Amino acid sequence: MKKYYLATCIAALFFIGVACEPTEKEKSVKTTEKDTKEIKQGPITLVIHGGAGTIRRENMTEEQDSSYRAKLTEALEAGYAVLEKGEPAMSAIIAAIQIMEESPLFNAGRGSVFTSEGKNEMDAAVMQGKTRDAGTVAGVTNIKSPISAALAVMEKSPHVMMTGPGAEQFAKEQGLEIVDPSYFFVQSRYDALQRIKEREAEKGTAAAMAEFPDSKFGTVGCVALDKDGNIAAGTSTGGMTNKKYGRVGDVPIIGGGTYADNATCGVSATGHGEYFIRSVVAYDIAAKMKYLKKSLEESANEVVMEELVDFGGSGGVIALDRQGNISMPFNSEGMYRGYMNAAGSAKVFIYADEKE
Repeated sequence: MKKYYLATCIAALFFIGVACEPTEKEKSVKTTEKDTKEIKQGPITLVIHGGAGTIRRENMTEEQDSSYRAKLTEALEAGYAVLEKGEPAMSAIIAAIQIMEESPLFNAGRGSVFTSEGKNEMDAAVMQGKTRDAGTVAGVTNIKSPISAALAVMEKSPHVMMTGPGAEQFAKEQGLEIVDPSYFFVQSRYDALQRIKEREAEKGTAAAMAEFPDSKFGTVGCVALDKDGNIAAGTSTGGMTNKKYGRVGDVPIIGGGTYADNATCGVSATGHGEYFIRSVVAYDIAAKMKYLKKSLEESANEVVMEELVDFGGSGGVIALDRQGNISMPFNSEGMYRGYMNAAGSAKVFIYADEKE
């Protein structure tokens, strides 16, 4: 009788266990809910810039102001949507920057400025904070999305930098979209080149650059922090108007205009590239955090607002650390910039007097 009672109890417990076991569908729903909750709890953040320079309210029409803000917002939302899905920071970087590369508003991709020879030559870079892997391209003329080429160099080659025809051949072999160079022609950019060349012929190169200071500005960039706490940075540019003989700026120089390290921060710069290269601006910000234990804000401000100014360089940076802290200092009269995080909708700024 005792044996029969014991067997009955064991059988009952077995059937109760089976009945309580969740079905495959229930498992799927619970897993999805858990994953979604984890993604939402991550400290995801995205910050972008669209170039710095002499950007004043009085020089902007309402239509121009609205156009820039709309495109910056579109880029922020595109990149942030990638982070919200739980995808890595690098994927968000590419999504945001490609929006700006495809717009003639910015000096990158389709809106790139012209060289002294009347060509569009573009540079781009990406860097992964977790591994410090990086990829850059310089002087490319027919790759529709230079930032995608920089990513391919990082992921598909043993190198960090590729330039000119070699970079273009590599991009084509990787299946990236190749376009006729005429795709990058924007009349306003071409007209700007003609104005500078006229002044150059009359007064010399130095005088022409002084008269058109914004000829040396223009870049787009993004830094992102994903749910796993990884940072990535990316930058894309058309360089300087009227630049000479294969000139390469700071963007594809790792540590100059682009840098990322999970231990410190990610940085994307915009400004007079020669000064950013010689000052190693992007790395200098990270180094101050690493070795002097300074905050992101203190480090970025010290480099951009003090050291760079003392050296004669102008421009700005966007920077982001693993805690989601953002810094966007610039010593020029304006910088197209913005950020998006869990606190709310996209925040976009242009002028120096706008409260961030």
